[in-house]
Amino acid sequence: MQQGRHEMQALIFDCDGVLVDTERDGHRVAFNEAFRQIGWNTVWSVERYGELLTTAGGKERMRRHFDEEGWPVPDDARDAAIARLHKLKTDIFMQLIESGKLPLRPGIMRIVDEAIAAGLKIAVCSTSNERAVQAVVDKMLGAARAAHIRVFAGDVVPKKKPDPAIYNLAAAELSLDPKRCVVVEDSNTGLRAAKAAGMNCIVTISSYTAEEDFTLADRVVPDLGDPPGAVVALPDLRRLIA
Repeated sequence: MQQGRHEMQALIFDCDGVLVDTERDGHRVAFNEAFRQIGWNTVWSVERYGELLTTAGGKERMRRHFDEEGWPVPDDARDAAIARLHKLKTDIFMQLIESGKLPLRPGIMRIVDEAIAAGLKIAVCSTSNERAVQAVVDKMLGAARAAHIRVFAGDVVPKKKPDPAIYNLAAAELSLDPKRCVVVEDSNTGLRAAKAAGMNCIVTISSYTAEEDFTLADRVVPDLGDPPGAVVALPDLRRLIA
């Protein structure tokens, strides 16, 4: 049966802060351990990492920090140092994910199962490293669910969020009508990217984003929820599509 023009076509997730509340206790911890292992006297506090999160992308955050606070290496060694650090940080982060210490946020597994059962296309669009994002999907959601999920992450697009490039790529690769997609984001940066791509967006507030401006969002909730508490179910997401 042909879908109506207002029928939901795809459910798309950001990763960090949406699937798992990884920023404070995952990525930040991994960055600090990477700095320690290569001998740099750099420690990102919870507050400092919160400031850096306004810049999308791990390599970009490191460049911003050292541009602001001073570089521990000469100019001609910066690119290599950032590349080395980011690879090391990703390895450390993946070890954290595989340890199972960072649980999925409420409602994620349930809503993914609902989307699979409904035959929707499912994707994860993230500015984080592709290996790390794929590890979250594979390890935290499991192989059976991961088989239904397409990951778009890292450097597959030239510009990071709030540029809509990552969402535009997903729409093109999966033959999606943006107006029939619902995105789950947790930040103003991600929200702006989704809306700039012409998609509908629900925000699930994460540990670092409670004070951000979500005026553009179609709906804002603490999380997607699990029974017996209040939940955001697939019919609720379908209603976001005009």
